[in-house]
Amino acid sequence: MKEHDFRPKPLLTKREKEVFELLVQDKTTKEIAAELFISEKTVRNHISNTMQKLGVKGRSQAVIELIRLGELKI
Repeated sequence: MKEHDFRPKPLLTKREKEVFELLVQDKTTKEIAAELFISEKTVRNHISNTMQKLGVKGRSQAVIELIRLGELKI
């Protein structure tokens, strides 16, 4: 394996990224669930899992950290 072939594992899953992209568009949990065809509980789980990965205590802190890490654009 060549050095340039190595790609670090993304921090977020595809779905977690989709949830946070909608969250920064000021969408509610209910709106995100409807748009992604998942339950509100699943949306909350994705948000909670992401907050755990980042070691933050709230959605807004998670958004700030994801932007800082280059995982999310606004």
